[in-house]
Amino acid sequence: MKRNTVKISDKIYGYLNEHFGEESAKKYLSFVEEYPSVYVRVNNLKISRDDLIKRLNKRYNIEPEIFNSLPGTLKFKEREEDLGKTLEIALGYYYIQGLSSMFPPYVLNPGPGDKVLDLCSAPGSKTTQISEMMGNEGTIVVNEVQLDRIKALIYNLDRMNVLNSGVVHSKGELLSKYFLNYFDKILVDAPCSGLGIIQKKIEVNQWWNLDRVNKLHDLQVRLLVSAVKMLKVGGELVYSTCTLTPEENELVIEKILKKYPVQIVDIELPLKHRNGFTKYNGQTLHPDLKKAVRILPWEADSDGFFLVKLVKTDPVNSDDEEKWKKSYTSEFLKPDDKKIVKYLSSLSEIFGIDKSVFNEFNFILKRKDIFFINKSWEAKNLGLFHRLGTKFGTIDKRDEIVLHTNAAQILDKHITKNIYQVKDRDELRIYLAGGLIPKTEMERGQYVIKYNDYVLGTAIVTSGGIKSRFPRSKRTQAIRLGEFI
Repeated sequence: MKRNTVKISDKIYGYLNEHFGEESAKKYLSFVEEYPSVYVRVNNLKISRDDLIKRLNKRYNIEPEIFNSLPGTLKFKEREEDLGKTLEIALGYYYIQGLSSMFPPYVLNPGPGDKVLDLCSAPGSKTTQISEMMGNEGTIVVNEVQLDRIKALIYNLDRMNVLNSGVVHSKGELLSKYFLNYFDKILVDAPCSGLGIIQKKIEVNQWWNLDRVNKLHDLQVRLLVSAVKMLKVGGELVYSTCTLTPEENELVIEKILKKYPVQIVDIELPLKHRNGFTKYNGQTLHPDLKKAVRILPWEADSDGFFLVKLVKTDPVNSDDEEKWKKSYTSEFLKPDDKKIVKYLSSLSEIFGIDKSVFNEFNFILKRKDIFFINKSWEAKNLGLFHRLGTKFGTIDKRDEIVLHTNAAQILDKHITKNIYQVKDRDELRIYLAGGLIPKTEMERGQYVIKYNDYVLGTAIVTSGGIKSRFPRSKRTQAIRLGEFI
């Protein structure tokens, strides 16, 4: 379907015409005039692809197109605003993500035992994908320089029930002071000029120019230098951008190859793509750059992307390695620690959770809030982290713990008591809005609220009824209830 108001600026068209040819420039122009296809990444830790298809069809009469290029991926004809308002997306059963955007984690291929760094992470699309690929185990250090983007990042980590991440707020180019030769795998999805995403972000027309491209080139080089320093010998690094410009892609890698002990390795994608440039503007580049991959938007029916995979061959020494100062967030607590053991015992009794389940986690006490993270997570310099794991519960004025919705969703299969199933569409609507379900015959106390087999969250039963504790951050999102089943 055509969009009459969308065009490519003369500057961008001229650049594409010069470096990719007139035919490519015309194809991109035509592609941008179409509405973007919508792709969904299924959270296989919570639901199978086939089950999600059935639920979306039954509840909202939404059906995907057949699409098998990546496991757990669906393609839809529906506009993004329709798929972005379902109960299933609010509960983390899937994530709307560009197809091309899914390939950097796919190429990185992290496993449960890895220490992984996502250097430029917000809003969390690739971070949550990495976590899923790791089975929510191992260690992900998640860095974001812009404080205002961390809120969206944490929202998505929580929505997808990520339990193996620690969030850092730092300039990526400075992070190597704290993690020298440390990570097994690193993703550098670098800030870029966005030349590959004009179809869904037409505002790229307003900011794109070569001066901006060259400034971004300098930042991209600094970020990549920092990442190489942080990578272990033998470790793997994926550099990616959502732009097509060689200045932000091949020329960045060319500088790294000349100064640092890395080499490019072959990658394979189940999607049409082009090889990287080995010549540009009269300059002969490293011949291995042909192993890099450029995804052209009109060929992939998705965003334009560049990807290259590097392996570190020798250590990098640094004189500026530092240790971050410790803070109140710097202590992991075991389940039997005297600071929290009584709270865990209380929740075990309330919800029928076997106490041995808590041995799978480490806990962090931060004032009156308790966070938890998988026990295999490890990193030095814990004082560096803005947040570790996800919210477990809050200690109230009576010195009793109140279980958080995130924890209820993660502990779903272990909760055997104090479960309330919403009875109809009105109760579902009230709960999701943070309201009070008028049920006065129930015993007072904490409950987990379910809708069929969905764990919606937690609630407190008072004399007035069931008071929803559905997180405020999720209440701000419009949620389509669909058919009550």
